[in-house]
Amino acid sequence: MLVQVMKSKIHRVTVTEADVDYIGSVTIDPILIKAANLFPGEKVQVLNLDTGERLETYVITGDERGQIGINGPAALKIKVGHKVIIVAYGFININEVKNHRPFVVFPNEKTNLLK
Repeated sequence: MLVQVMKSKIHRVTVTEADVDYIGSVTIDPILIKAANLFPGEKVQVLNLDTGERLETYVITGDERGQIGINGPAALKIKVGHKVIIVAYGFININEVKNHRPFVVFPNEKTNLLK
């Protein structure tokens, strides 16, 4: 049997841009993507600590350090300056759950850079 578990998490970053006219997705600093073991195009949940909103989208690699961009319709619910958590999940064999360790990163909340 497979179970779905947290695979990756970027804990508490600040949204630096929001563009409702962009096609859609969350743009993330490439260093944070690598540190959290995320992949471009990967499905993620974005959890808004300011409003309680939760939404699903996919990862796009940003061009700038500290960049966290909310794009498309999500920009109507998550604004610049909001704090968010970005989470990805994966399926693993139930026998592997006990040894599973997700990739969790804790960037600086003000700069979104790794400490």
